[in-house]
Amino acid sequence: MRQVVMYAPGDVRVDDRDDPRIIDPTDAVIRLTAACICGSDLWPYRGVEPVDHTPMGHEYVGIVEEVGAEVTTVKPGDFVVGSFVISDNTCEICRSGYQSHCVNRTFVSQIGTQAEKARIPWADGTLVATPGMPDPALVPSLLTASDVLGTGWFGAIAADAAPGKTVAVVGDGAVGLMAVLAAKELGAERIIAMSRNPARQALAREYGATDIVEERGDAGVARIRELTNGLGAHSVVEAVGTQEATMQAIGATRPGGHIGYVGVNYEVQIPGIAAFFSGVHAHGGPAPVRRFLPDLVDRIWRHEIDPGRVFDLELPLEEAAEGYRAMDERRSIKVLLHP
Repeated sequence: MRQVVMYAPGDVRVDDRDDPRIIDPTDAVIRLTAACICGSDLWPYRGVEPVDHTPMGHEYVGIVEEVGAEVTTVKPGDFVVGSFVISDNTCEICRSGYQSHCVNRTFVSQIGTQAEKARIPWADGTLVATPGMPDPALVPSLLTASDVLGTGWFGAIAADAAPGKTVAVVGDGAVGLMAVLAAKELGAERIIAMSRNPARQALAREYGATDIVEERGDAGVARIRELTNGLGAHSVVEAVGTQEATMQAIGATRPGGHIGYVGVNYEVQIPGIAAFFSGVHAHGGPAPVRRFLPDLVDRIWRHEIDPGRVFDLELPLEEAAEGYRAMDERRSIKVLLHP
Protein backbone atom coordinates (compact mmCIF):
# COMPACT_ATOMS: atom_id res chain seq x y z
CA MET A 1 0.00 0.00 0.00
CA ARG A 2 0.97 3.67 -0.24
CA GLN A 3 1.55 5.64 2.96
CA VAL A 4 2.72 9.14 3.86
CA VAL A 5 6.03 9.09 5.71
CA MET A 6 7.88 12.04 7.24
CA TYR A 7 11.59 11.33 6.88
CA ALA A 8 12.69 14.47 8.72
CA PRO A 9 11.29 17.92 9.48
CA GLY A 10 9.93 19.35 6.23
CA ASP A 11 10.61 16.13 4.30
CA VAL A 12 7.31 14.40 3.49
CA ARG A 13 7.17 11.49 1.04
CA VAL A 14 4.76 8.76 0.00
CA ASP A 15 6.26 5.26 0.25
CA ASP A 16 5.30 1.68 -0.43
CA ARG A 17 4.58 -0.18 2.79
CA ASP A 18 3.29 -3.66 3.59
CA ASP A 19 -0.47 -3.97 3.77
CA PRO A 20 -1.71 -4.19 7.38
CA ARG A 21 -3.10 -7.49 8.67
CA ILE A 22 -5.04 -8.74 11.67
CA ILE A 23 -2.66 -9.35 14.59
CA ASP A 24 -4.94 -9.41 17.63
CA PRO A 25 -8.52 -10.73 17.73
CA THR A 26 -9.76 -7.22 18.62
CA ASP A 27 -8.29 -5.69 15.42
CA ALA A 28 -9.95 -4.45 12.26
CA VAL A 29 -8.34 -3.62 8.94
CA ILE A 30 -9.97 -0.79 7.01
CA ARG A 31 -9.50 0.58 3.52
CA LEU A 32 -9.36 4.33 3.94
CA THR A 33 -11.80 6.44 1.97
CA ALA A 34 -10.38 9.77 3.15
CA ALA A 35 -7.68 11.07 5.46
CA CYS A 36 -6.36 14.51 6.24
CA ILE A 37 -3.55 16.62 7.64
CA CYS A 38 -3.95 17.96 11.18
CA GLY A 39 -2.49 21.11 12.64
CA SER A 40 -0.67 18.92 15.15
CA ASP A 41 1.10 17.20 12.23
CA LEU A 42 2.90 20.50 11.74
CA TRP A 43 4.79 20.12 15.04
CA PRO A 44 7.11 17.40 13.65
CA TYR A 45 7.06 19.10 10.23
CA ARG A 46 8.52 22.21 11.89
CA GLY A 47 10.97 20.23 14.00
CA VAL A 48 9.24 20.78 17.35
CA GLU A 49 8.58 17.05 17.78
CA PRO A 50 11.18 14.41 16.83
CA VAL A 51 10.51 12.63 13.56
CA ASP A 52 12.48 9.99 11.65
CA HIS A 53 10.86 8.02 8.82
CA THR A 54 7.57 8.24 10.72
CA PRO A 55 4.22 7.15 9.22
CA MET A 56 1.85 10.11 9.45
CA GLY A 57 -1.84 10.72 10.06
CA HIS A 58 -4.45 10.04 12.73
CA GLU A 59 -7.78 11.13 11.21
CA TYR A 60 -9.62 8.61 9.07
CA VAL A 61 -12.81 7.14 7.67
CA GLY A 62 -13.13 4.06 5.55
CA ILE A 63 -14.65 0.66 4.84
CA VAL A 64 -13.95 -2.35 7.02
CA GLU A 65 -12.20 -5.12 5.06
CA GLU A 66 -11.49 -7.65 7.80
CA VAL A 67 -12.07 -8.05 11.54
CA GLY A 68 -10.58 -10.19 14.28
CA ALA A 69 -12.47 -13.03 15.90
CA GLU A 70 -13.53 -10.95 18.94
CA VAL A 71 -14.85 -7.90 17.07
CA THR A 72 -18.64 -7.65 17.33
CA THR A 73 -19.76 -4.06 16.63
CA VAL A 74 -18.39 -3.59 13.10
CA LYS A 75 -18.14 -6.02 10.21
CA PRO A 76 -16.64 -6.16 6.71
CA GLY A 77 -18.42 -3.72 4.41
CA ASP A 78 -19.29 -1.22 7.15
CA PHE A 79 -18.35 2.41 6.64
CA VAL A 80 -16.70 3.56 9.85
CA VAL A 81 -15.40 6.69 11.56
CA GLY A 82 -12.64 6.19 14.11
CA SER A 83 -11.30 8.22 16.98
CA PHE A 84 -7.72 9.49 16.77
CA VAL A 85 -7.06 7.65 20.05
CA ILE A 86 -7.40 3.87 20.28
CA SER A 87 -9.53 2.83 23.26
CA ASP A 88 -11.20 -0.33 24.49
CA ASN A 89 -14.23 1.74 25.66
CA THR A 90 -14.75 -0.65 28.56
CA CYS A 91 -12.12 0.26 31.16
CA GLU A 92 -13.04 2.41 34.15
CA ILE A 93 -11.53 5.54 32.58
CA CYS A 94 -13.41 4.98 29.32
CA ARG A 95 -16.67 4.43 31.16
CA SER A 96 -16.19 7.80 32.85
CA GLY A 97 -16.08 9.42 29.40
CA TYR A 98 -12.32 9.87 28.97
CA GLN A 99 -11.49 7.33 26.27
CA SER A 100 -8.46 9.40 25.27
CA HIS A 101 -6.91 8.23 28.56
CA CYS A 102 -7.93 4.56 28.22
CA VAL A 103 -5.70 2.10 30.07
CA ASN A 104 -5.09 0.48 26.65
CA ARG A 105 -4.62 3.80 24.89
CA THR A 106 -2.63 4.04 21.68
CA PHE A 107 -2.48 7.18 19.58
CA VAL A 108 -3.42 6.52 15.97
CA SER A 109 -0.47 8.70 14.97
CA GLN A 110 1.66 5.67 15.89
CA ILE A 111 -0.17 3.74 13.16
CA GLY A 112 -0.36 6.40 10.46
CA THR A 113 -3.65 6.81 8.59
CA GLN A 114 -2.49 9.02 5.74
CA ALA A 115 -2.46 5.79 3.81
CA GLU A 116 -4.53 3.41 1.71
CA LYS A 117 -5.20 1.00 4.58
CA ALA A 118 -4.80 0.81 8.36
CA ARG A 119 -5.00 -1.73 11.16
CA ILE A 120 -7.12 -0.40 14.02
CA PRO A 121 -6.63 -2.15 17.39
CA TRP A 122 -9.57 -2.39 19.81
CA ALA A 123 -11.94 -1.90 16.91
CA ASP A 124 -15.10 -2.24 19.02
CA GLY A 125 -13.98 0.58 21.30
CA THR A 126 -12.58 2.87 18.63
CA LEU A 127 -14.73 2.63 15.49
CA VAL A 128 -18.32 3.74 14.96
CA ALA A 129 -20.26 2.49 11.94
CA THR A 130 -22.50 4.87 10.03
CA PRO A 131 -26.14 3.87 9.39
CA GLY A 132 -25.26 2.98 5.80
CA MET A 133 -22.87 3.84 3.01
CA PRO A 134 -22.66 7.64 3.03
CA ASP A 135 -23.15 9.90 0.08
CA PRO A 136 -19.69 11.10 -1.04
CA ALA A 137 -20.69 14.66 -0.12
CA LEU A 138 -20.95 13.58 3.54
CA VAL A 139 -17.48 12.01 3.72
CA PRO A 140 -15.55 15.24 4.51
CA SER A 141 -17.87 16.03 7.40
CA LEU A 142 -17.66 12.49 8.75
CA LEU A 143 -13.87 12.74 8.53
CA THR A 144 -13.85 15.82 10.77
CA ALA A 145 -15.57 13.78 13.49
CA SER A 146 -12.46 11.59 13.75
CA ASP A 147 -10.57 14.39 15.47
CA VAL A 148 -10.97 18.05 14.65
CA LEU A 149 -14.75 18.29 15.16
CA GLY A 150 -14.60 16.09 18.25
CA THR A 151 -11.69 18.13 19.61
CA GLY A 152 -13.46 21.43 19.04
CA TRP A 153 -16.58 19.93 20.61
CA PHE A 154 -14.64 18.83 23.68
CA GLY A 155 -13.08 22.29 23.90
CA ALA A 156 -16.54 23.83 24.05
CA ILE A 157 -17.78 21.23 26.54
CA ALA A 158 -14.69 21.72 28.74
CA ALA A 159 -15.31 25.49 28.60
CA ASP A 160 -18.88 24.87 29.78
CA ALA A 161 -20.47 26.46 26.71
CA ALA A 162 -24.22 26.60 27.23
CA PRO A 163 -27.34 28.66 26.56
CA GLY A 164 -27.11 32.24 27.73
CA LYS A 165 -23.31 32.28 27.81
CA THR A 166 -20.68 34.20 25.91
CA VAL A 167 -18.01 31.94 24.40
CA ALA A 168 -14.69 33.21 23.06
CA VAL A 169 -12.51 31.03 20.84
CA VAL A 170 -8.77 31.71 20.70
CA GLY A 171 -7.46 30.33 17.40
CA ASP A 172 -8.91 30.31 13.89
CA GLY A 173 -7.51 26.98 12.72
CA ALA A 174 -9.72 23.98 12.07
CA VAL A 175 -10.12 23.16 15.77
CA GLY A 176 -11.02 26.75 16.63
CA LEU A 177 -13.60 26.86 13.85
CA MET A 178 -15.08 23.58 15.03
CA ALA A 179 -15.26 25.01 18.56
CA VAL A 180 -17.30 27.90 17.14
CA LEU A 181 -19.66 25.38 15.51
CA ALA A 182 -19.87 23.40 18.76
CA ALA A 183 -20.60 26.49 20.84
CA LYS A 184 -23.46 27.34 18.48
CA GLU A 185 -24.86 23.80 18.70
CA LEU A 186 -24.58 23.89 22.49
CA GLY A 187 -26.73 27.02 22.58
CA ALA A 188 -24.25 29.81 23.35
CA GLU A 189 -25.84 33.23 23.15
CA ARG A 190 -22.75 35.06 21.90
CA ILE A 191 -19.68 33.61 20.21
CA ILE A 192 -16.51 35.65 19.78
CA ALA A 193 -14.02 34.30 17.24
CA MET A 194 -10.46 35.64 17.44
CA SER A 195 -9.05 35.80 13.91
CA ARG A 196 -7.16 38.08 11.56
CA ASN A 197 -7.77 36.00 8.42
CA PRO A 198 -10.76 37.20 6.31
CA ALA A 199 -11.54 33.73 4.90
CA ARG A 200 -11.46 32.16 8.33
CA GLN A 201 -13.51 35.01 9.77
CA ALA A 202 -16.17 34.38 7.12
CA LEU A 203 -16.31 30.65 7.91
CA ALA A 204 -16.46 31.39 11.64
CA ARG A 205 -19.49 33.60 11.03
CA GLU A 206 -21.12 30.85 8.97
CA TYR A 207 -20.58 28.47 11.88
CA GLY A 208 -22.17 30.86 14.37
CA ALA A 209 -19.70 33.56 15.44
CA THR A 210 -21.48 36.77 16.39
CA ASP A 211 -18.32 38.86 16.86
CA ILE A 212 -14.79 38.88 15.43
CA VAL A 213 -11.79 40.12 17.40
CA GLU A 214 -8.59 40.67 15.42
CA GLU A 215 -6.41 41.91 18.27
CA ARG A 216 -4.01 39.52 20.02
CA GLY A 217 -2.29 39.36 23.39
CA ASP A 218 -3.18 42.07 25.88
CA ALA A 219 -5.02 44.02 23.20
CA GLY A 220 -7.14 40.95 22.44
CA VAL A 221 -7.96 40.50 26.11
CA ALA A 222 -8.90 44.16 26.40
CA ARG A 223 -11.19 43.92 23.38
CA ILE A 224 -13.02 40.88 24.75
CA ARG A 225 -13.49 42.58 28.09
CA GLU A 226 -14.81 45.64 26.26
CA LEU A 227 -17.37 43.41 24.53
CA THR A 228 -18.43 41.82 27.83
CA ASN A 229 -18.94 44.86 30.03
CA GLY A 230 -15.46 44.53 31.47
CA LEU A 231 -16.10 41.05 32.87
CA GLY A 232 -14.66 38.64 30.30
CA ALA A 233 -16.31 35.69 28.58
CA HIS A 234 -18.07 32.95 30.53
CA SER A 235 -16.34 30.29 28.40
CA VAL A 236 -13.06 30.42 26.46
CA VAL A 237 -11.68 27.72 24.16
CA GLU A 238 -7.90 27.78 23.71
CA ALA A 239 -7.26 26.08 20.37
CA VAL A 240 -3.68 27.08 19.54
CA GLY A 241 -1.30 25.83 22.21
CA THR A 242 1.15 28.74 22.38
CA GLN A 243 2.19 30.82 25.36
CA GLU A 244 0.47 33.91 23.99
CA ALA A 245 -2.77 32.09 23.22
CA THR A 246 -2.85 30.46 26.65
CA MET A 247 -2.35 33.73 28.51
CA GLN A 248 -4.86 35.42 26.23
CA ALA A 249 -7.40 32.73 27.09
CA ILE A 250 -6.84 33.16 30.83
CA GLY A 251 -7.07 36.93 30.59
CA ALA A 252 -10.26 36.79 28.50
CA THR A 253 -12.13 34.55 30.98
CA ARG A 254 -14.21 36.13 33.71
CA PRO A 255 -13.70 35.06 37.34
CA GLY A 256 -15.56 31.80 37.85
CA GLY A 257 -15.55 31.16 34.11
CA HIS A 258 -14.22 28.13 32.29
CA ILE A 259 -11.33 27.54 29.88
CA GLY A 260 -11.27 24.51 27.61
CA TYR A 261 -7.71 23.98 26.37
CA VAL A 262 -7.35 21.71 23.38
CA GLY A 263 -4.42 23.24 21.51
CA VAL A 264 -1.41 20.91 21.73
CA ASN A 265 1.11 22.96 23.69
CA TYR A 266 4.83 22.84 24.24
CA GLU A 267 6.72 24.78 26.91
CA VAL A 268 3.69 26.83 27.91
CA GLN A 269 4.29 28.22 31.38
CA ILE A 270 1.51 29.87 33.36
CA PRO A 271 2.80 32.15 36.15
CA GLY A 272 1.43 30.90 39.44
CA ILE A 273 0.24 34.32 40.51
CA ALA A 274 -1.70 34.73 37.24
CA ALA A 275 -3.38 31.35 37.72
CA PHE A 276 -4.11 32.07 41.39
CA PHE A 277 -5.81 35.41 40.85
CA SER A 278 -7.64 34.45 37.65
CA GLY A 279 -10.32 32.52 39.53
CA VAL A 280 -11.05 30.40 36.46
CA HIS A 281 -11.73 26.71 35.90
CA ALA A 282 -9.43 24.99 33.38
CA HIS A 283 -9.98 21.63 31.74
CA GLY A 284 -8.75 20.03 28.52
CA GLY A 285 -6.11 17.84 26.95
CA PRO A 286 -6.48 15.14 24.28
CA ALA A 287 -10.16 15.07 23.39
CA PRO A 288 -12.15 11.94 24.26
CA VAL A 289 -13.56 11.91 20.72
CA ARG A 290 -15.01 8.41 21.11
CA ARG A 291 -17.42 9.79 23.74
CA PHE A 292 -18.92 12.16 21.19
CA LEU A 293 -18.67 10.10 17.99
CA PRO A 294 -22.15 8.53 17.96
CA ASP A 295 -23.82 11.90 18.50
CA LEU A 296 -21.62 13.74 16.00
CA VAL A 297 -22.08 11.07 13.33
CA ASP A 298 -25.84 11.27 13.86
CA ARG A 299 -25.89 15.08 13.53
CA ILE A 300 -23.84 14.87 10.32
CA TRP A 301 -25.92 12.02 8.92
CA ARG A 302 -29.11 14.05 9.46
CA HIS A 303 -27.47 17.12 7.84
CA GLU A 304 -27.82 19.18 11.01
CA ILE A 305 -24.21 20.34 10.82
CA ASP A 306 -21.73 20.66 7.95
CA PRO A 307 -18.24 20.66 9.47
CA GLY A 308 -16.70 19.42 6.22
CA ARG A 309 -16.53 23.00 4.92
CA VAL A 310 -13.40 23.39 7.02
CA PHE A 311 -11.51 21.54 4.26
CA ASP A 312 -10.41 24.16 1.77
CA LEU A 313 -7.93 22.02 -0.17
CA GLU A 314 -8.28 18.45 -1.43
CA LEU A 315 -5.35 16.52 -2.86
CA PRO A 316 -4.52 12.96 -3.87
CA LEU A 317 -2.47 11.09 -1.30
CA GLU A 318 0.55 11.26 -3.61
CA GLU A 319 0.59 15.06 -3.24
CA ALA A 320 0.63 15.05 0.55
CA ALA A 321 3.86 17.08 0.64
CA GLU A 322 2.07 19.99 -1.00
CA GLY A 323 -0.70 19.70 1.57
CA TYR A 324 1.82 20.03 4.39
CA ARG A 325 3.37 23.07 2.74
CA ALA A 326 -0.03 24.71 2.25
CA MET A 327 -0.96 24.29 5.92
CA ASP A 328 2.47 25.28 7.19
CA GLU A 329 2.27 28.50 5.15
CA ARG A 330 -1.35 29.09 6.25
CA ARG A 331 -2.55 28.94 2.65
CA SER A 332 -4.99 26.26 3.76
CA ILE A 333 -7.06 25.73 6.90
CA LYS A 334 -7.16 21.95 6.54
CA VAL A 335 -6.21 19.55 3.77
CA LEU A 336 -8.20 16.45 2.82
CA LEU A 337 -6.24 13.60 1.23
CA HIS A 338 -7.77 11.05 -1.16
CA PRO A 339 -5.99 7.67 -0.89
